[in-house]
Amino acid sequence: MTLNGRRIEVDAPSETTLFELLHGHLALTGTKLACARGECGACSVLLDGATAYSCLTLAAGCSGMSVVTVEGLAPPGSLTALQRAFVAHDATQCGYCTPGQLIAAHALLADNPHPSDEEIREAMSGNLCRCGTYPKILTAIRAVARGEFADDRSARAP
Repeated sequence: MTLNGRRIEVDAPSETTLFELLHGHLALTGTKLACARGECGACSVLLDGATAYSCLTLAAGCSGMSVVTVEGLAPPGSLTALQRAFVAHDATQCGYCTPGQLIAAHALLADNPHPSDEEIREAMSGNLCRCGTYPKILTAIRAVARGEFADDRSARAP
């Protein structure tokens, strides 16, 4: 598979989920596990550009595919426009759901750079936030869609 832009080969038991591979075998701990049933979105990754729950996806099924985790959204030490908007609009709260929220929002904006509020809510509906930060997440995504945060890859992480 290609993981965060880099081709890798991994040997893992056939029952290994993508989450287990990422978190346990490859030490990519940005992806979180909360429900382990595909109900919360905390484990979301991009699989060939589409949002997928890594807790339900078998790693073996990802052979030849592109997988992007939250770590792969921007180069180390940098933040995407979306990540900066989440910070600026305090859309992170406890932060546990944030990686999955960012992945879902990234997929939405890649497919629809100027979504309506209804389209944002629909695209984000597979991601739960126990802190109830939904209005701030919506505001952050809206701000990026309006171009308030240029996607400057040189922007440094705080």
